[in-house]
Amino acid sequence: MNDLIRFVKQKSVTRVLVFLLLVFVLYLVRSMIDIILMTFIFSYLITRLENFILKRVSIYRPIIVIILYALIVVCLTLLLVKYVPIIIEQLNQLIKFGNAFFTTKSNNQIIDYIVKMGNDFNITKYTDKGFTFLLSSLKSTGTVMMNIFIALMLSLFFSLGREHLLVFTKQFETSKIAFIYEEMKFFGVKFVRTFGKVIEAQFLIALVNCVLTTIVLWFLHFPQLLTLSIMIFLLGLIPVAGVVLSLIPLSIVGFSIGGIKYIIYVIILIVVIHAIESYILNPKLMSAKTNLPVFYTFIILIFGEHFFGIWGLIVGIPVVMFFLDVLEVTGQEGKLGGNKKMT
Repeated sequence: MNDLIRFVKQKSVTRVLVFLLLVFVLYLVRSMIDIILMTFIFSYLITRLENFILKRVSIYRPIIVIILYALIVVCLTLLLVKYVPIIIEQLNQLIKFGNAFFTTKSNNQIIDYIVKMGNDFNITKYTDKGFTFLLSSLKSTGTVMMNIFIALMLSLFFSLGREHLLVFTKQFETSKIAFIYEEMKFFGVKFVRTFGKVIEAQFLIALVNCVLTTIVLWFLHFPQLLTLSIMIFLLGLIPVAGVVLSLIPLSIVGFSIGGIKYIIYVIILIVVIHAIESYILNPKLMSAKTNLPVFYTFIILIFGEHFFGIWGLIVGIPVVMFFLDVLEVTGQEGKLGGNKKMT
C-alpha cells in the first residue's frame, strides 16, 4: 500500500492522473465544447487586443474592455439583422453558379473533362447538399447566436474581473487540493502559450488573407463578394489547407463569369496569397511556428474533422502543438513566447 502511495505521489504520475481527470471532465461537458472554445478564444483575443491598446493609450482598462465588447455586439447585430439575409441570397446564387459550371458545355477540352468527371461522381448532388446544409445553418442562427452570446458574456466577466479572479484562484495553492491546482496551472500556462498563440496568429493570417483576396476579387468584379469574403476568412482559419481549399469555389465562380482566363487569375491569386502566408505572415506573426511536416498537418486536419467536425479543422493544429509543448517534443519553450502568460 505504501509503495502505491509513493508511486502516485511521483510528479510525473500525478501530472498524468490530473491530465486524465481534465480529459474526463471535458468529455462530460462535450455538449458545451462550442461555448468553452469560443469563451477561451474571445477572452484570449480581447486580452491581447486590450494589452496592445494599453501600451499606446493610457486609459482605465475596464473602459477599453467595455468599448471593445460594445463594438463586437454592434457588429454581430448588424451581421444578424442586415447581412444574414444578403448572405442567404448570395448562397442561393452561388448554387446556381456551381450547377451551371457542371451542366454547361464549354469549348475547352480540359474544362469539359473536369465537368465530365464531376458529373460521373454526381458532384452537383453533393454541392446541393453542402449548400443546403449551409442555408439551414444560417436560417437556424438562433442557437449559434445564443452560444456566441453566452461565450461573449463569460469572456466579458472574465476580462472585467480578471484581477479578482486570479487572486481568488491563487488561494487553491494552499488548499488541500494544491497538488491538483499546481498541475492545472502547469497545463493552463502551456495551453495559453501554445494553443492561444497559434489561434491568434491563424486569426490574423486569415484576416489579412481575406482582405487581400477580397480586394483582388473586387477588382475582378466577382459577384457575391460578401459571401465569398466570409468563406475565405473561415477557410483561412484552417492552417495550411484553408487557402488551397478556397481555390475550388473561387475557380467555379471565376469560370462562370470569365471563363478559363479567370481560373488562371484565381490560381495566380491563390499562389501569391499562399506565398505571402508561408514566407511573410507565418514567420512574422507566428513566433510559435508549428514546423510540422505537411504530411502530419494534413493527417491532423483529416482526423480532426472526422472526430470533431469543423472545430477539428480549426483547433486541430493548436491542440497538437499544445501536446508537443507538454511532452517537450520540439522544445517549444523559447519559440512560444517564453514564460508569457495571458495577463
